[in-house]
Amino acid sequence: MKMLMFDYRESESEFFEKNDFPDFDITFIKEPLNEMTNLTDEQYEETDIISVFINSSVTEEVIKKFKNLRIIATRSTGYNHIDLKTCTQNNIAVFNVEQYGRAAVAEYTIGLIINLVRNILPAYLDVQKNLVNHPKYEGRNLSALTLGIVGCGSIGAAVAKIAKSFGMKVLTYSYMKNSDVNDILEYVSLDELLSNSDIITLHIPYTKDTYHFLGKNEFNKIKDGTYIINTARGELIDLVALYENMLNGKIKGAALDVLECEYKVLYDEILNNSNEIDQKCITSAFATQKLLGMNNVIITPHIAYNTKESVETLLENTFNNIRDYIKGEHHLRVC
Repeated sequence: MKMLMFDYRESESEFFEKNDFPDFDITFIKEPLNEMTNLTDEQYEETDIISVFINSSVTEEVIKKFKNLRIIATRSTGYNHIDLKTCTQNNIAVFNVEQYGRAAVAEYTIGLIINLVRNILPAYLDVQKNLVNHPKYEGRNLSALTLGIVGCGSIGAAVAKIAKSFGMKVLTYSYMKNSDVNDILEYVSLDELLSNSDIITLHIPYTKDTYHFLGKNEFNKIKDGTYIINTARGELIDLVALYENMLNGKIKGAALDVLECEYKVLYDEILNNSNEIDQKCITSAFATQKLLGMNNVIITPHIAYNTKESVETLLENTFNNIRDYIKGEHHLRVC
């Protein structure tokens, strides 16, 4: 079967060096798939499977260019970057991968928290300049702080367990309870979490209902001196509102592994091509540039999941989903 793998990353190459896929004719493409992608007529005619990451935008226009497409496999848990309605109308199966990076993302989240609370980044940057200012780097013991976890799925629960081992008080706002951690945290309303947490970390999916989940109104309810962590999806935070609350000192620090329109913001020189990009991405880009100038902000390029173990699990499950579907097992389909 002919397969195009978009958003191909160097970290994935070792998996393909160690594993054989004789039934698949795979073409690896580093760029994301979107309406600007140029493929050959043969690729549009003969491709059976495409695999993408969240940087791709698989719209109706993109889907209809492929004449014999049978499967779209996203190497992510989220799938809002794929037009499911069009896929259903054209009998195209869509698969995602769940829980592949639970431990990796949870550990990374805690790492970001420690980095912020102990002022590791500004201390390192000062040392590079031969400057030392010990009072500036004074931090807090994690055991003295309350962690607010938004979303208590597998990753949120894993974060709660690690936080509890540091002696932190853990509050959670979640649509459903998780029996694995009921005894180590307290379920509260969103307003209670916002007003009582020293650190807020997001672990919910991005949907139309969670767009800018932390916006101007929510920041107004957050208590002064709070830290914000996002290793989920960039669209969950209104970056303009975050920046404004960083400026007025209400938010003490932020660590973002994800950004709204992150591929365009980080890789497409969006500020130089604003006529070709939609307004929300331009707004996100300008806010990101301002946040990057702050020494109490950490921005990383969507790598919380990126460990050898997680990447291998992700790719194994992607190909298992495809093989199961071909064999007639459809229980893991998104649509």
